[in-house]
Amino acid sequence: MKSSIITIGDEILIGQIVDTNSAWLGQQLTGLGIEIESTYSISDTEKAIIDTLDLATQSSDLILITGGLGPTKDDVTKHALIKYFDSDTYFDEAIYNRIAAYFTMRGLPFTDYLKEQCNMPQKAEILANNVGTAPGMLFQYKGKIIVSMPGVPHEMKWIFEKSLKPNLDKYL
Repeated sequence: MKSSIITIGDEILIGQIVDTNSAWLGQQLTGLGIEIESTYSISDTEKAIIDTLDLATQSSDLILITGGLGPTKDDVTKHALIKYFDSDTYFDEAIYNRIAAYFTMRGLPFTDYLKEQCNMPQKAEILANNVGTAPGMLFQYKGKIIVSMPGVPHEMKWIFEKSLKPNLDKYL
């Protein structure tokens, strides 16, 4: 089995932050006996995401994506995935309730951008994120597994370890 890792974020490309997600995921996949075919760091644009998915799915069976799922205007990953997989969306009440409780407990305002995180692609299996607001998403597509997770390292690690890894065998 071959895999690719895609990290999304202009802050990575301009050197504002260092991409530690690829290194950590590479170690995890290697430990599971999954070969890493390639890693990509790309900008926060729909075109870059779609073009890179086209490239990664040509050579990899498992594609792990991190970044671009947050509650800000530049977080376009979910919208790109909805377009890529030609998926309708639905409002996930359980995600809404969890995010609202998270913000209420901390005395923080609940914005429309946060509410947008509750619109999920119908073609995705939702991966729980109990340490942040953006859930992960798993798509099965043409015999490939594509997983999208937040770029925040502790959130990505939590989703990988608690939501994806225990169930990975059923997809591979």
